Amino acid sequence: MESKAFDFVIGIGGAAGQGIATPGNILARTFARRGIHLCAYNAHQSIIRGGHILLMLRAAERPIHSHGDSLDLLLCLNQDTLNRHLRHMRAGTWVLFNGDDIVPGTAAAGVHLCPLPVGELTNKSRNKVIQNTVALGAMMRILGLDLETLESALKREFGRKDQAIIDENLGAARAGFEHAQVHFPTLEPPIPAGQQPLAIWSGNDALAMGGATAGVKFYSAYPMSPASGILHWMAANARDLGILVRQGEDELAVANMTIGAGHAGARAMCATSGGGFALMTEAIGMAAMMEVPVVFINVQRAGPSTGVPTKTEQGDLWQALGASQGDFERFIVAPHDALDAFRTMPELFNLVDQAQCPAILISDLLLSEGTFSVDPDAMDFHPVIDRGALITQTAASTNGSNGDHGDPNSSGYLRYQNTETGISPRAIPGLEGYVYVAASDEHDEDGVLISDEYTNPFKRRMMVEKRARKLAHVAQQVPAPQLEGPADAEVTLITWGSTWGVVTDAIEQLAQEGISANHLSIKWIVPFHADEVAAILQRAKHTIIVENNYSGQFARYLRSETGFVPNGHIRKYDGEPFLPHHIVEGVRRQLAGETAHFVPEQEFHV
Repeated sequence: MESKAFDFVIGIGGAAGQGIATPGNILARTFARRGIHLCAYNAHQSIIRGGHILLMLRAAERPIHSHGDSLDLLLCLNQDTLNRHLRHMRAGTWVLFNGDDIVPGTAAAGVHLCPLPVGELTNKSRNKVIQNTVALGAMMRILGLDLETLESALKREFGRKDQAIIDENLGAARAGFEHAQVHFPTLEPPIPAGQQPLAIWSGNDALAMGGATAGVKFYSAYPMSPASGILHWMAANARDLGILVRQGEDELAVANMTIGAGHAGARAMCATSGGGFALMTEAIGMAAMMEVPVVFINVQRAGPSTGVPTKTEQGDLWQALGASQGDFERFIVAPHDALDAFRTMPELFNLVDQAQCPAILISDLLLSEGTFSVDPDAMDFHPVIDRGALITQTAASTNGSNGDHGDPNSSGYLRYQNTETGISPRAIPGLEGYVYVAASDEHDEDGVLISDEYTNPFKRRMMVEKRARKLAHVAQQVPAPQLEGPADAEVTLITWGSTWGVVTDAIEQLAQEGISANHLSIKWIVPFHADEVAAILQRAKHTIIVENNYSGQFARYLRSETGFVPNGHIRKYDGEPFLPHHIVEGVRRQLAGETAHFVPEQEFHV
C-alpha cells in the first residue's frame, strides 16, 4: 500500500511574551533545510504581554499554499491554549503541555495527551521559557528527527548568548527528546529527507527583496503594522545594498520624501497600512500630475480607523481605486503569494518608469507577515531593468527608447511634451539645458502652470489626454489573467490577491469530493482586462467570488468594469484568514442551492 505523502500541521499556542516565535523559527528552518515546503501564520494580538496567540505551521513534501485546516500536533504553553483548542484535536494527533502547570481536559478518543514533567527534566529551572525548549525536544522525537539536528538548530538560535544559556537549552532539549522517546508515540512514517533545501521568508521580506532587486535606492516608511517588516529588512540591509532608508515623522512626510527621490531619478518606494495610506493619498495625486514614477505599498489590515492592527482583511481595494482626487493614471496590483510579490516588484518599477506615473501594490497581513518556503532557484536577482525615457546625460541621449526626447539646444526642453504615445522625455533635475517646472498644478508642455493667468481649456484637455495615452500604451505589457484548471469545471472560483493560496488548496479538496473547480485569480486591478475576464466568466457554469471583506469590494469592482454578476459569494471579515475547508463548505452549499452568500465560522484563534 502506497504511503500517504507527508503533510503535517503544528500549532504552538500561548500568551504574548512566552517565546512562541523561537520554537516556530527552529521548526521552520529545520523543515526547509530538509527540502520540506512550509506555510506558517501567526494569529497574534497587539499587546506585548498576555492575550492568546496561536502559531500554525504546516509542512509538506509538496508545494502548499495555505496553513492548513486542522492541527496534527498542538504545543500548549499555557492552560488557556489547551482549554481553547483541545476540543479541535482528533484521533491520532498529539497535544504537548507542561504537566507541572497545565491540567489536561477531556480529549477525543485517540488523541495522544503528552504531559512533560518540565521541573523534573530541567532540575527545577527558574527560566520560565525553558519549557519551550523541552517541548521542542519532544516534538523533534515525535516527528522522527534526530537529536543532532535539534542541537545544531539550538546552537544557531542561541549562538550569541552566554555559554551557560546555550548549555541550559541543549540540556533541556535533550531531556525532552529522551522523555518523548520513552513515553510518547512517534509519527509513522517520520518526516522524509533528502530533497533540495529551501529558503524561508515572509511576504514583507519578499517585497523588500523584490524592491532591492528592482534597483530601489530610496525607501521611506513610518512604522505601521503589518507593513513594518519591509522597513526592518530595508534598514538591516541598506548599507550593503546602497539604499537610503529614512523613517519619516508621519506618512505625509514619507510619501513626499519618496516622490522627491523618484523625481530626482532614484527608484523609490514606501509602504504602510490603510490608515497611513489614507494620509499618503494627496501626495499620490501629485506624483501623477508631476509624472513621477514611484511605488506605494499598502499592506491591508482589518479596519476602519485603527481597526484590528494585527488581523488580516482585504478591505482597502476601493481606497486604492479612489486614492487622491481627479482622474489620473496609476497601476494597481495585488500579488497572490510571496514569490509573486518578489517577481512583481521589478516588473512594476519597469512599468512606472516607462509610464511615468505612480503605482499601488496591495498586500495584506496574511501574505506580508506569513512565513513561507521558497526555492532559491526560482528567484531572479538580475531582472531586466527598463528606466523608460529617462535622460541622465547632458547630450540628448537617454537610457530608454520611449517617446521623443526633445532637443534642448533648439526650441527648449519640453518635460511634458505631447507625444503620440503620451510618454514625454524625463530629465534628471539639474542637467544643463533641461530646465523645467514640476508642480502639483496643471501645466503646459514645458511645465508652466496654466492657471496663473488664464486656464486654457485646450491645454488642459491636451494634458489630460496625453497622460491617459501613456498608460494605455504601457499597459499592453501587462498580461491578462488566465483560467487555472479545467475549462469545463462545475464551478469557477474568482479571487484577487492573497486568497489565491487557500483557494488553490481548496480546489484539491473539492476534487477529492468529486467536485471539479477551476480558478480565475485577478492580480492586476489597474489596468483591468475587462474583455478577457468577461469572456472567461461568460463561459463558466457557476461562479463564486471569494474575498476577505464584508461588502464584496472586488465583486462590485468586477461588476463596474464588466457588468458581470457572479452566482455566489464566499466572504470572511472576522480578522482571521480563510481555511481551505471554508471554501469547500461554501462551494458545496452553494452548488446544493442552500445559499448564495456563505460566511464561514472560524474554528481557531477564538
